[in-house]
Amino acid sequence: MDDPLQADLFADPTAVQEASPASGFQPPPTRGRAHALRRRVADHGPRALAESETLELLLVHSAPRGPHPALLAGALLARFGSLAQVFGATLPELALVVGEPVAVELKLLHDLVLRVLEFRVRKRCLLSSWAAVNAYLKASLGGRTREAFRVLYLDKANQLIADELMGEGTVDHAPVYPREVMRRALELAASACCLVHNHPSGSASPSSADIEMTRRVVEAGRALGVAIHDHFLVAGDEVVSFKALGLM
Repeated sequence: MDDPLQADLFADPTAVQEASPASGFQPPPTRGRAHALRRRVADHGPRALAESETLELLLVHSAPRGPHPALLAGALLARFGSLAQVFGATLPELALVVGEPVAVELKLLHDLVLRVLEFRVRKRCLLSSWAAVNAYLKASLGGRTREAFRVLYLDKANQLIADELMGEGTVDHAPVYPREVMRRALELAASACCLVHNHPSGSASPSSADIEMTRRVVEAGRALGVAIHDHFLVAGDEVVSFKALGLM
C-alpha cells in the first residue's frame, strides 16, 4: 500500500471510527455479531438486514485484522451515502476510506454482480430484454460518483458483442467522440449500438448537451451503416430511454 494516508486510515481504528456516523459506540465482538447477522438472514432472508448490516457482514472476511466491520461499514456509508454508491465508487476512492486490500475485494464483488447480470443480457436480443438491460445498467452505472459514457455494441441479431467505456469525466461531464464510437463499431463488426451514460446528480432529465451529442453519434452511424437504437440515461435507480422520450 503506497499511499501513507490509506495505510494510516486502515491501520488506525480511531481514524475509521471518526469517519463513521456511529462515532463513540463500541460494536460487539466480531464473531458473535457476524453469527447473529447470519442467523437473521437464515431465518428471514437477506432483506432482513439493513444496508449497513449487509455491508458489515460482507466486510467480516475482507478485513479480519483491521477495524471492526461495523466501523468500516459506517465509514463507507458516511462517505458515499448508500450501498449502491459504495459499489459504484472507484477503487482509489474506496481505498481512502478502508484501505486498498478491502477496496479490491469490494470491487471484485461488484464485478461479480455485473458478470451475473451481464450473463442475462448476452445471447439475447437487447431490444426485447428491457428488464435484464435495465437491471444491468443500474448495477453498472447507478452508483457511480462521476459521469461515464458507455456503448453497447450489437450484432445483426441485436445481441451484445461488447459493453465498452468510451469516456469518463467529472461529476457532470464525460467526453464523447463520435468518431471513436464508430471506429470501435467497425473493429467489432457491430451492426448497431445503444449509447449509455449516467447522471451522478440523480437528475433523470437529458441535458441539451446530451441531446446534441446523441444527434452527432446518430449522424456518424448513419454515414457508416451503424444504427443507434437508443440512448439510455442512468440516474440512480432510474433508467430513461431517449427513444421513449421522443429525443431520437
